Amino acid sequence: MSCFKLPISLCNDIETLIRKFWWEQRGNQRKIHWTSWHSLCKSKCMGGLGFKDLQKFNDSMLAKQVWRLLGNEDSLFHRLFKAKFFPNGSILDAKAGTGSFAWESILKGREVISKGLRWRVGNGSEIRIFQDNWLPDHYLNRVLSPPDFLGIDARVFVLMDGVNRSWLHEIIDNLFLPHEAKMIKSLPISLVDCEDKIFWPLTANGEYSVKTGYRLLSNLGASDNPSSSDISLSKQI
Repeated sequence: MSCFKLPISLCNDIETLIRKFWWEQRGNQRKIHWTSWHSLCKSKCMGGLGFKDLQKFNDSMLAKQVWRLLGNEDSLFHRLFKAKFFPNGSILDAKAGTGSFAWESILKGREVISKGLRWRVGNGSEIRIFQDNWLPDHYLNRVLSPPDFLGIDARVFVLMDGVNRSWLHEIIDNLFLPHEAKMIKSLPISLVDCEDKIFWPLTANGEYSVKTGYRLLSNLGASDNPSSSDISLSKQI
């Protein structure tokens, strides 16, 4: 599961076996499922039993490989994949449909990383203003203002005064929505030239973990389906 994307049908078949076992269903015997699979997959602190949604768990494990390709640039794993699939950027810039099934599987995990990844501003040369998550807010971490004349691929350094190591306040106020401009100007700028850094905000050390990746996908799934019923007395297999 950490190297290949499992077919949805296989995940569904495995989950069906788990549900049958939990509700003591044998053979063709039909029994009532007293609560939905979604409820059973919630953590125990949320009233569930901690079963895993296998598709989300698979994606969160694949995301671990993406994190390795982002952070361990000296490893053989990174050098080999970079030379073949993303020679002029990072895995975040790599295009799908250009490699083996294993590579395409890893790219599925990239979606998880993209949803939770954050940037810590250094010299601003790596962070894309309108495409990356770099604003210091839990709910609003990406710029929503239109690119205008800066262009969609503009980098954060164009908003900085490199000599005085400060933000260009007037330009920022003119280009961004008021709440975005306020957040940008609140970010500290290092007095020395340093690289931009990625980090995972859901862990104490800033490193990605499968547990927090799965929790992120679960929370996003719950917010996408807020009206889903927790009780499904008539659901049978």
